[in-house]
Amino acid sequence: MDKHRHLDTAKRNQQVDDYAAELTTWRDEFAAMRALLLETELVEELKWRKPCYTADGKNIVIFQPFKELAALLFFQGALLTDPHHVLREQGENSQSALRLEFRRLADVRQAETFLGDYIQEAIENARAGRTAPRKATAEYPYPEELLVRFDQDPRFREAFEALTPGRQRGYLLHFADAKQSATRAARIERYEGRIFDGLGLHD
Repeated sequence: MDKHRHLDTAKRNQQVDDYAAELTTWRDEFAAMRALLLETELVEELKWRKPCYTADGKNIVIFQPFKELAALLFFQGALLTDPHHVLREQGENSQSALRLEFRRLADVRQAETFLGDYIQEAIENARAGRTAPRKATAEYPYPEELLVRFDQDPRFREAFEALTPGRQRGYLLHFADAKQSATRAARIERYEGRIFDGLGLHD
């Protein structure tokens, strides 16, 4: 990649310019990655306080800075063929999103050889309306402590099952994430009122 490659100023988003100016880490990596992204047909925006790149109004990729690495997250990465085997899950509970990780500027330089193809495939999938299959709520593990609570109070089970699938999944993941049984039970008790009110974890 040409180390002196310049950003396509016509496609730059001022909010992303401001974001880039305030970066304290991953500044060079983001600048190089941004130059590659702006060579594609993607539209640059700022969403969730992060640079996000869209096509026809649909989210394709978003920049994610972390402490140990930076990443370009493909919202429907699970659909990509990934011939270079470079995409990684962002967590054990991720379903559709996969990310391309960078730990140094050289990683971004190396991605120049294939990133455009990945972006094009992601755009084509979005335009075709393809989405990665998601696990049904029933496939998520129900902590034993929650099942016991259901047996103790059938009304609580009814309230939980009346929640939207997304709200149910949020609670199941939060409860199961606790390592100790006592912590899982405490979390269930803490959110019991919200569940009865039909609210999700973050409502």
